[in-house]
Amino acid sequence: MNAPLRIAADDVTGCGWSAGLSLEYAWRSERTVLARRQHNGPLVVQKTLHPEGGDVCHSIILHPPGGVAGGDRLKLAVQVGEKAQVLLTTPGAGKWYKANGRQAIQQTEMVVGEGAQLEWLPQENMLYNEAAVDWSSRIELAATARFAAWEVTCLGRRARGERFEAGHWRQQMQVYRAGRRVFTDFTDVAGGSRLLVSPVGLAGMPVSGVFLIAAGKLPDELLSRCREVTPDESEARYGMTVLPEVTLVRYVGIEAQAARLYFEKIWGIVRPWYGGRPAVRPRIWNT
Repeated sequence: MNAPLRIAADDVTGCGWSAGLSLEYAWRSERTVLARRQHNGPLVVQKTLHPEGGDVCHSIILHPPGGVAGGDRLKLAVQVGEKAQVLLTTPGAGKWYKANGRQAIQQTEMVVGEGAQLEWLPQENMLYNEAAVDWSSRIELAATARFAAWEVTCLGRRARGERFEAGHWRQQMQVYRAGRRVFTDFTDVAGGSRLLVSPVGLAGMPVSGVFLIAAGKLPDELLSRCREVTPDESEARYGMTVLPEVTLVRYVGIEAQAARLYFEKIWGIVRPWYGGRPAVRPRIWNT
């Protein structure tokens, strides 16, 4: 397994309000525990929970300022040791404010060891008009590791009638297994661009999401069950792609909550396959 992740001082300094959080989980005495944590600035982890018994450790990643402004920089580094099982989530929607001429950056690095499992299931991100954000994720999996993650993004504040007319949203995710890259996904959307309204883009809908499961090829029987699931909003566009290494579920719609509920339904079907146990909702999602 790779060397433990560390946050260097220059990772979390610069213009704006910067923060870094490094977490290391381990399997000890038949239980997954948070073995080490390090943080700089306003990015912390709340008390660990074990609602599924000792095997799986739930943790809530908290950014106390409540929103990310232009020039802010966040870095999250997570390492899951052999056999450990971890579910990470957030307490509420992430808010990304108007850029004021400066870009906000979020970097995520996750390493999952042999026989280990990591689920990264945050609540949705809301990008205000004129936000400029750059998100990057690098996931390194051992040969027998399992990984599942979703991201739901809302462009503009729909309740206020706000559209994403200016700004920029860039996102990149790279997944490696045993040192070999098995998946790459790029998003590059400019505020006010034709992509936002094009039928081959977001078709005028502000919410998009992707749910990725990296645990080998999804069995055909589960694929059939997943494809029978429909979202709660009739306008939504959605679909699944099964590849040898990963399964992708994509969603475009109007309501962020509808996107997340759709992903939860899929999670309920596939988690017993890759995780060996039923899906258990983190209690924070009910608040």
